[in-house]
Amino acid sequence: METARRLITDQALYRRIADVDDSDSYVVRPHSPGELRSALTGRSLTAAHRRGKTIWLETSPAGAGAAPGGPELGIHLGMSGRIVVTAPDGTVTEGGDPYRYDARPRKSLWSRFTIVFADGGSLVLLDPRRLGRVRLNPNIDALGPDATKITPAEFSALITKGTIAVKARLLDQSKIAGIGNLLADEILWQARVSPLARVDSLSSAQVKRLYRALRSVLESAIAKGGAHTGDVIAARHPGGTCPRDGAPMVHGTVGGRSTWWCSREQALRPEQRLGGQPDGSRPGLRRLPGRCRRHAGCAPDPLLARPGWSGTHWREP
Repeated sequence: METARRLITDQALYRRIADVDDSDSYVVRPHSPGELRSALTGRSLTAAHRRGKTIWLETSPAGAGAAPGGPELGIHLGMSGRIVVTAPDGTVTEGGDPYRYDARPRKSLWSRFTIVFADGGSLVLLDPRRLGRVRLNPNIDALGPDATKITPAEFSALITKGTIAVKARLLDQSKIAGIGNLLADEILWQARVSPLARVDSLSSAQVKRLYRALRSVLESAIAKGGAHTGDVIAARHPGGTCPRDGAPMVHGTVGGRSTWWCSREQALRPEQRLGGQPDGSRPGLRRLPGRCRRHAGCAPDPLLARPGWSGTHWREP
């Protein structure tokens, strides 16, 4: 998200808006098609801000004698969105989610929202999965402090309150804004903390490691171009092994999101177990209730697996 904000700051400000395509009613909800066009045409973008995964843009007055400032334009890239800015000379620059669709030609319908500038250029929300969102005057106060700016004291207070799984807490944008699924897995892996650990069971040493990992992971992601550049990301697949110790990576669902962790260094300590997941999820590796239908030797639940069990399905060696 920060790369997208910087792109807008560098290349899209103070260019008069000549037209807006807001015809995708799902992406611009709750607005009706044409509502953003009416609100933005004739204005310019004057500043770009970000908190967590939400970008909001200030706009200029619509004309002489108009109110001092226009509405704010909020943009959320979702899981696959990118900002594409075209300069007056036709040069195209992109920022946001790493482009993972190079094997396929781009489709026009992926352009979910477009601002056309009077100089002939444009700003486009390109989103193959249609998970992004654009709206006027977003409620920034509903977000927690930005993950890049949170202090150690704030982090400790927010991360340890309650009994939810630690990964679910990291993903809660109302507590800490800006941590997505890949970043959360990378942070937990670097800190050697189980994603299933109850937040109220975290030791002071674990909290400190999580904060240091948060700072390190975010700085690296911004410098390298996105969350996909993390050290453990390439191991997030069936058969993957931990880049540090070579132990099998484990897959489950935590906080409603696909989660991968090291079966050895991030093993859940007994005193940190949840009595069922407070977020409604259930730890398990591609399994139905009972034993895995693919392997007769699988454990019915990874939390019940004995030392020495390994593999994506917790198959006994």
